[in-house]
Amino acid sequence: MKNHKTALRMTALALGVFGVVSVASASGFQIRENSIKSLGRAFSGTTTAQQDATVAISNPAAMVNIDRTTVSQNLSLIDMNGDFTGSAIAGAPFAASTNLAVKALARPVTGGNGGDPGDLTPVPSFAAVMPLHGAFENMTIGFGVNAPFGLKTEWEKDWVGRYNAVTSDVKVIDATLSAAWKVNDEFSLGASFIFQRSDVTLTNALDLGTAVCSQLSAGAGTAAGLAAFSQMCLAPTAPYKPGANDGFFSVSGKDNGIGYSLGMLWKPTANLSMGYNYKSEIDHELKGDVEFTIPANVMALPGMSARFANGKGGALLTTPSTHTFSAQYNITPTARVMGEYQRTGWSSLRSVDIKRDTGVVIGQEPFNWSDSNMYSLGGEVDLSPAFTLRAGIGRDETPTHDSHRSPRLPDNDRTLLSIGGTWNVNDRMSLDVAYMRVNLKDSPLYATSSTGTLFTGKVEGGANIFGIGGQIKF
Repeated sequence: MKNHKTALRMTALALGVFGVVSVASASGFQIRENSIKSLGRAFSGTTTAQQDATVAISNPAAMVNIDRTTVSQNLSLIDMNGDFTGSAIAGAPFAASTNLAVKALARPVTGGNGGDPGDLTPVPSFAAVMPLHGAFENMTIGFGVNAPFGLKTEWEKDWVGRYNAVTSDVKVIDATLSAAWKVNDEFSLGASFIFQRSDVTLTNALDLGTAVCSQLSAGAGTAAGLAAFSQMCLAPTAPYKPGANDGFFSVSGKDNGIGYSLGMLWKPTANLSMGYNYKSEIDHELKGDVEFTIPANVMALPGMSARFANGKGGALLTTPSTHTFSAQYNITPTARVMGEYQRTGWSSLRSVDIKRDTGVVIGQEPFNWSDSNMYSLGGEVDLSPAFTLRAGIGRDETPTHDSHRSPRLPDNDRTLLSIGGTWNVNDRMSLDVAYMRVNLKDSPLYATSSTGTLFTGKVEGGANIFGIGGQIKF
């Protein structure tokens, strides 16, 4: 009973600290930091891992590798950084006009480079595995809590790209209940039920000068309309110009979703293991609040009070499926090598349409992402019964494209370099540490805001990830 109470307290702790998770350390807004052991191997061997309770999350079939009730608690600290260089043009639609006065409305956006959009962020995970006995001795059950997806970029409110993004905050938390069946000594099957909670907040500035002038230019086909457009937008003292009369937009939403995963583990020889896990897409219908902060002179114009009214709203979000293949080969009793391939189905994320609760679309976040691949290779050496050293290298491909990349997620291909180790304190307790360097390829940005600002540039950045974890066997 004492052991079960300890496990329950650790579960409560894991759930309690998950409120701070909101960072992307893998391509897209994926997070793979479930296990400090796998972090030290550049995420290789996650579906074949031995004596690692986090397989309750990464591949339920591999829980058969654990012969005692085992509880694992892990914490990764992700320190991401980025530097932006580039510019933006307010009133970009006017730049194509043959009328020189209208063409002159397009002008550079003022503002700085936005600062560093990333912060040091803790990412915890928790897992427990319990082999059953007696009539169910070929069964193992497990439970895990982790953050499979997350994103946090926060640019300065007055930066040059403010019309495209200020804050982008996506938190996704999974609670996973798993079961494994050991068919025989060579083959095992597993399945998981996943409860997923999502919480999303997006904000950006609004170039209301362009919004007003675009609306007025639409009526410039009549003499009265042309006069109004000229007076309000073209005259030297015109009250509305692109890049002026800034407003602010915020949308937030939450939802719960249900998914599953299926896994297998095959040991064709005593030294070779191969594992596979499929995790399903999970759909979310985010519901929350749509809020605008609009200058009084804009709200006084016809139609603006309805267009920029606060209210209820949200969006549809689908977190992607993953296919993960791993292999492990024991070179000697004290040395082993692991490999991994993961394909993430980001093509399900074409765009996020932001709607009022009436169904009216008031904004769109285009993604046009493609499925992405991650490859990694790692190894471990037992220096002694007490100490294990590990290292790994990997390549993580981005789902984004140069023609659609947004400052909400300035992502590109990544190289992963990691090192780690385990100290087996005794036969019941072990401690893990790991460090990973993420080198991010320069990310060109090209995006058009909802109010007609053309934003171009690039972000240079990378990340340092520090991990510490512990495991207890009962």
